[in-house]
Amino acid sequence: MLVTDDHVVQQAGVDIVELARRAVRGGVTAVQLRLKQASAQDLLVLALALREAVGVPVLVNDRVDVAAAAGSGVHLGPEDLSPELARRVLPAGTIIGASVGTAGEVSRGERADYWGVGPFRLSGTKPDAGVALGVDGVRAIVSLAGGRPCLAIGGVRPEDVPALFSAGVAGVAVVSGILSAADPEAAARSYASRVPHLTR
Repeated sequence: MLVTDDHVVQQAGVDIVELARRAVRGGVTAVQLRLKQASAQDLLVLALALREAVGVPVLVNDRVDVAAAAGSGVHLGPEDLSPELARRVLPAGTIIGASVGTAGEVSRGERADYWGVGPFRLSGTKPDAGVALGVDGVRAIVSLAGGRPCLAIGGVRPEDVPALFSAGVAGVAVVSGILSAADPEAAARSYASRVPHLTR
């Protein structure tokens, strides 16, 4: 999963839709639109453009209203509407993700379709994300997911992918590792090429 970020996007001066299109060519299988400073209208325009451009699931971070208007999925953090409440207003079949970084957040994520587990490693894109879990911490959270797919997030590098899959994740979510790369397609491929079931 490619996750966008205000600061990285502004620094790089990138076209999010074109960057996402290139990342998908490299192996990204979902895009999460996370732009904390963007207005609801700007998020909606981008979400609709991404849905048309990339051919993979698009999720809006935090904003259930924008996700509903765009017909996209949504990813919810601990301070957002709960997945349970989001299900009351979103159409059946909408993908809902939840951030789960501690055992205390597990119950809140029980109505989500997948968990974003992290931070795996502390990173500059989300300084308030909490304590770094490492591989063992990710494994512990995954063991509480009841078979629900989990994506490791937070400073994940391509070389981390095999160990994280061994810990039970179904995928990784990447911000700077793709957004800041000179060649987003090649960067995405460097992650995808290390996913065990894709390299057998």
